[in-house]
Amino acid sequence: MTRSMTAFAAATGEYGPWTWSWDLRSVNGRGLDLRLRLPDWIDGLEAALRARLQKALSRGNVTLGLRVTRTAAGPEGGAMERALDAVMALEALAAARGHGLAPSSAAQVLSVRTDDAAPARDETGELGAALLRQFDEALLPAFLAMRDAEGAATAALLAARIDEVADLTARARNAAADRAEDQRRALRAALDRIAPEVAADPDRLAQELALIAVKSDVTEELERLGAHVEAARNLLAGEGPVGRKLDFLTQEFNREANTLCAKSQSETLTRIGLDLKYAIDQMREQVQNVE
Repeated sequence: MTRSMTAFAAATGEYGPWTWSWDLRSVNGRGLDLRLRLPDWIDGLEAALRARLQKALSRGNVTLGLRVTRTAAGPEGGAMERALDAVMALEALAAARGHGLAPSSAAQVLSVRTDDAAPARDETGELGAALLRQFDEALLPAFLAMRDAEGAATAALLAARIDEVADLTARARNAAADRAEDQRRALRAALDRIAPEVAADPDRLAQELALIAVKSDVTEELERLGAHVEAARNLLAGEGPVGRKLDFLTQEFNREANTLCAKSQSETLTRIGLDLKYAIDQMREQVQNVE
């Protein structure tokens, strides 16, 4: 299945006193570029998520964001209450030892760090496991499903463009076959303009036409275009990432179309060549988003 590099997924969750929100998105890129914005106090989370993304994806600029907040501090009271308790205990101890302390302001109480700022290792381990479980079961599947859906739509557009290129190639082949008589008439008219009173040597005329035919022969270009069409169809029908191969193939398509236009020596063939270039350019734009 053709997969797009453009996708987005979001999710929220909670575990005990913790709540969180995920944001996973990607756009097209030459390789796989992972940018993770995660809490640094959850041991092993970044390495685990990076490994999962590297296994699931092969290309794209991917950004993963996670915001975790603590909504409650448990049975011992909230962070502010614990900070206030710590300040009051310190003031009581100072008074018992005969030392006077100035009353603490609200700002000073809020500045006191408590255990909430550094959760216990076993607590963060359970939180990390819950986060990875949701990532595996909800966030990543939704993200990949969107890449698959976008990829299916892109594949349909590419298939239509490939069919158009195949049709234009067939028309070019017919136009090239009809071109010989047009070249004969053009050469005869040119000779008549130069020396209308001189009869052209039939053998010399045949030699000139043969030379023109060799210089303007587009048989190889048309055969390669046909081969590229079959290769593109096979890639779309195959498995695994095909974006790089399709990108290279569209460059080869364009090379043959350019040569066809350069050799055309026919208004009809030139128009077909320009239509080919337009269809190939549209195809290449779509390919840029294929994984």
